[in-house]
Parts: sequence; structure tokens; C-alpha cells
Amino acid sequence: MTTSIAVGPDAGSVSGVFGRSRRLSDRPHEQVVFHEDAETGLRAIVAIHSTALGPALGGTRFYPYADESTALEDVLRLSWGMTYKAAVSGVNLGGGKAVVIGDPATGKNDELLAAYGRFVDSLGGRYITAADVGTRAEDLDVVGRHTPYAVGRTVAAGGSGDSSPLTALGVFQAMRAGARTVWGETTLAGRTVGVEGLGKVGYELVSLLVADGAEVIVSDVNPQALARVVDEFPVRVTDSVVASSAEVYAPCALGSTLTPSTAAVLDAKLVCGAANNQLAVPEVEKLLGERGITWMPDYVANAGGLIQVAGEVDGSDAAVVRERVESIFDRTAEIFEVSRALGVTPGAAANRIAEQRIDTA
Repeated sequence: MTTSIAVGPDAGSVSGVFGRSRRLSDRPHEQVVFHEDAETGLRAIVAIHSTALGPALGGTRFYPYADESTALEDVLRLSWGMTYKAAVSGVNLGGGKAVVIGDPATGKNDELLAAYGRFVDSLGGRYITAADVGTRAEDLDVVGRHTPYAVGRTVAAGGSGDSSPLTALGVFQAMRAGARTVWGETTLAGRTVGVEGLGKVGYELVSLLVADGAEVIVSDVNPQALARVVDEFPVRVTDSVVASSAEVYAPCALGSTLTPSTAAVLDAKLVCGAANNQLAVPEVEKLLGERGITWMPDYVANAGGLIQVAGEVDGSDAAVVRERVESIFDRTAEIFEVSRALGVTPGAAANRIAEQRIDTA
């Protein structure tokens, strides 16, 4: 069963999905689709924020949300961020996201993924899915058997494979540009960088930082992920990266770790990581700035994965895609320049650049 709710300028200010969409910005979602498949137990939500620049592309997050309200909140925020990520990255795609409610360790199977693929296909190409938390390239292979609107599949299935290395590369390039702004040099050598979250992207980021000469502090609630990094890299473990002496804080787990409380105790001078929706509330960026802490908007830093799968959509080869990811350094530097010139936060500068591109479309 699929229920579609179009959320546009005339949606009014009622509660629920309409009110939540409008609360994010003055650019409400185009469409939010709820889907349930009784046979497989699939419960999914696709949020299409904007198709101004092209079809809405975004990953599928498979997560054991506490309730449907929490899942809705997440998919609305994530899809909004994808619109801005695509726009600021220069790719011809809109913003969308999907969530599947459930535990991927126990509830994910080929039958459910097939049902999800049919759901995505029913949207007629307005939404293109990829991997996210709780889903992998191999899962997209299954989804892709039931819809052409799936990217990020394995190389064997005709996709570009795991996007974690390029996502981490983009974060690293953004961090280098941030280091130039804060310390006047484009290297993390000799700097203490705290990486919070050692999943696929966090692991790759640690590798890049160690190779660059950084002193890396790490934390993760998953003991297996932590052990893997400790075994392979010369890192220091902490229970809390936020409370550590790191000069750079790299949140790479789930979002909302930057709260008013975090902003009050963080010692880092630069925040740049792979996690989505890092700010618990928008006002946190201002609080960080008042303490001399520079925050690079997450949707700018973590755009490498989007750029990779966008290359699948437009047929670009791997070398071109890598060049686009490396250019995140230049885009980050541009954002810092606009921020200084206009006297606004980097977040406001990034939004301005993204919105200009969307509006011209």
C-alpha cells in the first residue's frame, strides 16, 4: 500500500508532515510517499524535496527507528540536505531520501529488498536510490533487479561500487581547505584530529589522515569497528572525541552530535566530518562561531558519495569522478571566501551558493 502526499506552497501550516516540511525552510518538499508491503513487512518512506535540477537522488537508510514519527523527521531532514548537497556540488540532480523502518541485521532480506525496488520503480524515476546507513552495494544489486532507478551497485552488477572511499576523500579535501582557513596550511600534519564513528567512511578517513601525518583520536560504540582501526593504524582511543583535546572534530556517525551543550565544551577549532545533519538545531553554528570554532556544512564535506553515484547517472568515468570529488577543496574554499566577504557563517554561505543554483534552474 502506497500513500502519496504532495507538499507544496499551498499545503498550509497544518501539523504532521506538512508542518515538519515547512519548518525546515521556506522550500517545502515536493512529495512524501509512505509505503507498506504486508507480505514482506516492508515499511518505507521516500521524501522528494526538489527536482529543480534533475531527478531526486539520495540513499536508503535502513534503521530501527523508535517510531514512524522519528523516521519521518529523519527522512525530511536528510532529503532537504540532499537538495543542497547536489546543488552546491554542481551535479544535475535534485534531493531525495528514503528510510526503511527496521533492524537491517534481522529484517533485511532479498524479498523485502525486492519489494522496496518495486516501490522505488513505482515513482517513475522521480527518485533514484543509493546506499546509506544500513544498506550496502550488494543490497542495491537486489533493488536494481526491480528498478533501473538504483545506483551505487557493485561493480559486478554494473555499478561504481562502494562510495565510502570517495566520501572520505571529499571530507579530507574539505578538512584541508578548513585547515588553510584556520591555520594557514593545507595539511593536517601535526594536528590532532578526532574521528567519531569508524564505519566505512570513518575508517577510510582515518587512513587518509594518518597518511597525511595527523595524530588521530578515535571513538566508536561498535567494538568491532574500533578494534579494526586500532589494529591497522597508530591511533589513540577515547570514550568521547568531543571531550578530547582534538584540534579538529570529525563527526562520522549519526547526526545531531553538535548541540548547544557540545558547542559549550568543544575545544576543536575546526569541525568537518561525514555525518549528515550534524547540527541538532541551526543555532548551534552561531554558538560555535562565537567560540572561534569553524564548522564546515556537512552536506558540502560529505558530497563525495553523491558525486560518485551521479557519475553513474551521467556516464562519467572514474577519473573524472575522482577529479570532481577532489574539487570539494575548491568549493569549500569558495564557501569560506563568501562567508568572510558577506560576514555570514559558512553554513549561510553554502546555502546561498546552493540556492542561487537552484533558483537559476
